[in-house]
Amino acid sequence: MSHDDQHPTSARDDSAFDLRARAELALAYEPGEAPPHLFRRPAPLLKRRPVQRFLAGLLLAATGTGAVLAMRPPAVVRNAIDHEYHERTLRGSFMDPRQLLAHLGMPDAKVLPGFPQLMRPCDIEGHTAYHLTTFFEKGGMVTVYAFDQPVDLSESSGWWNSAHWKVIRSREGKPLLLVAQQKKALAVAQAALQRAPVARPG
Repeated sequence: MSHDDQHPTSARDDSAFDLRARAELALAYEPGEAPPHLFRRPAPLLKRRPVQRFLAGLLLAATGTGAVLAMRPPAVVRNAIDHEYHERTLRGSFMDPRQLLAHLGMPDAKVLPGFPQLMRPCDIEGHTAYHLTTFFEKGGMVTVYAFDQPVDLSESSGWWNSAHWKVIRSREGKPLLLVAQQKKALAVAQAALQRAPVARPG
């Protein structure tokens, strides 16, 4: 068997075709000047994977920062939560309960709501505030801040620095800030602070 018989006819034909193709290409184009469409074009900058990952990371970080800032309470609330944390174990009565009731918007009440643990004036973000920490049997411990001077606090609520907080209006329409470890305690305290006084018998 000859050397040529060992290779199929198609292989010889392919080899001849390849030779002709290379010869024609050599005549058609100058060396080193292949047509532009044969070159691989780089992907546009915004379609490159590393750039897309980088932009996605920036978007995620911006979204997260925006969400945190949106949930961040006013400075008065943040300062009050920090104040509550440092005085959480303090107990005592450092002011007249009737004066505190008046600041809470409950001048007609006879007793403070819940089981009072701490009553004292304090400073919150440069504002004089009246601090009441009291215990509600069906809610838990709540700290209430009533302010001596007007403060810019709208009714809202949230979670900050491991504490639940809520701004409500007293019976007289003044803002009261509630801080608690248990969220349900805020609802119990709000009901007690905003409950209409019992009418006196005529």
